[in-house]
Amino acid sequence: MRLPSWCTWLLLLLGPLLSLASASAGEQAQAFFETGNDDSRHTNNWAVLVCSSRYWFNYRHMANTLAMYRTIKRLGIPDSNIILMLADDVACNARNLFPATVYGNNDRRLDLYGDSVEVDYGGYDVTVENFLRLLTGRLDHHVPPNKRLLSDASSNVFIYMTGHGGNEFLKFQDNEEVSAFDIADAVEQMWEKRRYNKLLFMIDTCQANTMYSKFYSPNIIATGSSELGESSLSHHNDMDIGVAVIDGFTHFILDKFEPVNKSSQMTLQDLFDSYDPAAILSHPGVSTDLSRVPPSHILVTDFFGGVAGVEVAPAARGSANSGRGWTAATAGQQRGNRDAKLLRNVDKPNPSSHITLSPPSSLPVRDVVGWVALAGAAAGAYSYIRAL
Repeated sequence: MRLPSWCTWLLLLLGPLLSLASASAGEQAQAFFETGNDDSRHTNNWAVLVCSSRYWFNYRHMANTLAMYRTIKRLGIPDSNIILMLADDVACNARNLFPATVYGNNDRRLDLYGDSVEVDYGGYDVTVENFLRLLTGRLDHHVPPNKRLLSDASSNVFIYMTGHGGNEFLKFQDNEEVSAFDIADAVEQMWEKRRYNKLLFMIDTCQANTMYSKFYSPNIIATGSSELGESSLSHHNDMDIGVAVIDGFTHFILDKFEPVNKSSQMTLQDLFDSYDPAAILSHPGVSTDLSRVPPSHILVTDFFGGVAGVEVAPAARGSANSGRGWTAATAGQQRGNRDAKLLRNVDKPNPSSHITLSPPSSLPVRDVVGWVALAGAAAGAYSYIRAL
């Protein structure tokens, strides 16, 4: 059956319009999935700190983790954005000559345990399964918020691990292991589910550099304490405590961070350049192949601090918030974020990252034309069918 001439002309007219509408939808979908790749989207930092060792003689691994915990809290990351996993509680061990304390230096001037440590996973809860579920977000519905990594495509995530390891594995609880492949696949799931913007992986263990050798996801910078075949050695002992109190790699990193504050302009490259194999007694490694941004352009506070810059864009003419200022424009957002676990820390402005608040753009003209074209086609088809 031959279509009437007016239908032919209608189809010829609607063809280009439908193509424009389809192209617009494709561009919007691509922009949605590429949101996590925009550096300007960085608005919050998260940290996962893991001590995977049990037993008193591994005191230094717990001190490593608690010292890192103290540093990132001092630089502004709140407890709500830190997941702390400690496989043992040496502070309450019967052998501890100084009960309820953990020290990372033999002068014992700074108690790392204190009264403000929030342990999210402790003892036998520190397992390979729980660690991988934490990263990927595959947790049971009854797991409370403090045990969840609630990061998103705007989050920079710092993962620190310490314990006993070997070639491409790290032991948990002395009875199971997580492999470099396991962690690489978990991080890939994080990327696919838009659970990070950039990721910094740091590990202090024997043959640590092999643990990041299998990463294949974008926007990752990794560093470890020792090469293949090397041990990661302790820095010094405390004769009263009777064991080593901190590892060399972590000790020198924390020493580098001690003068750093929230407004510091120190970069990750500055940190990596400070590595001294002669002092650490091993050869630390750094991998930046997967990062779009070189470490010389990334501030340490972009991972270790709780800072974010805010840039307020002028309100559009006729906007509901026009002339009412920053307070009115953000009051609704603040009311919606009262849950402390979901609230993102915003502190002193940092010129390296900005959040641009601007009114939503109007619907593109091409989309309007596309919908009108579709409506016209439907009406024409309906009229033709009724005429048959």
